[in-house]
Amino acid sequence: MQWVAELGTVTVRSVTYVGGLTEICGKSLRLLFVSPLKRGRTLQRAVREAMAVGVGAIPIVSLITLFVGIIIALQGAYELKRLGAVQLVASLVAISITRELGPLVTAIVVIGRSGSAFAAEIATMRVTEELDALESMALDPVAFLVMPKFVAMAVMLPCLTIWADLMGILGASLFGVLGADYTFGGYLIATRNALLLRDITSGVVKSLVFGMVITAVGCQEGFSTGAGAEEVGRSTTSAVVISILMVVLIDLVFTALFYLAGGNA
Repeated sequence: MQWVAELGTVTVRSVTYVGGLTEICGKSLRLLFVSPLKRGRTLQRAVREAMAVGVGAIPIVSLITLFVGIIIALQGAYELKRLGAVQLVASLVAISITRELGPLVTAIVVIGRSGSAFAAEIATMRVTEELDALESMALDPVAFLVMPKFVAMAVMLPCLTIWADLMGILGASLFGVLGADYTFGGYLIATRNALLLRDITSGVVKSLVFGMVITAVGCQEGFSTGAGAEEVGRSTTSAVVISILMVVLIDLVFTALFYLAGGNA
C-alpha cells in the first residue's frame, strides 16, 4: 500500500501549494482594494512592472502569433481543400486564435519572460536576506513586491492577448490573400462574420486568470526558496513548469465550461 501513502503525500502537498497561491492572491487583492496604502508609489511600481511584462513582450508575442496564424491557415486549408471548403479557413483561424491559441501562446511566452523573472527576483532577495530587511523596516513584502506585479499582469496580459489575436489573424490573412483567393478586405469581413463577442471575451477572461496564476506561482516559488544560490535556479525552473501546467489545466476547465454553456444556450 506504499502507493496509497505516496498518493496521499502528493495530494496534501498539492492542496497546500494551492492554498499558498490562494493566500498570496487574496492578500494582494485585500491590500489593493481595502487597506489604506500609498497608492501613488504602488502605481509607480506597477507601471514599471507593466512596461517589463507588457511592452517588452510585444515583439516576441507578435512574431510568434503571426507565425502561428500562418501555420493554422496552412494546416486548415490543406484539409478544407479536400472538402471543397477552403473559404472557411478565415472562420477556422479566427475562432482558434481568439478562443484558444491567442490566450494560451501569450501566457506561455509571458511565463518564460516574466513568471521566471518574478521567481528569480524574489528568490534572490530571499537568499541575500533582502526580504528580511524589508520586514525589519516594517514593509510587507507582499505589498511591496507582489501587489504591483498583480496589477501589471492583470492589465497587460489581456492587452497582449488582444494584440496576439490581431497578429494571428493578420498572419492568416497573408495566406488567405496569397493562397486562398481572398482579398485583404474580404478576408477581414469573413473573419468579422465568423466571430461572436463571446469568442473574444472568453479569451480575455482566460488571460486575466492566467495572469493571476502566473504571478502567484512565480512569487510563491520565490518566497519558498531555500538557502544557497542553486535554489534560485530551482525556484525559477519550478515556477515555469508549474505555471505552464496550471495554465493548461485552467484552460481545459474554461474550455469545458464555455462548451457546456454554449451547448445549453
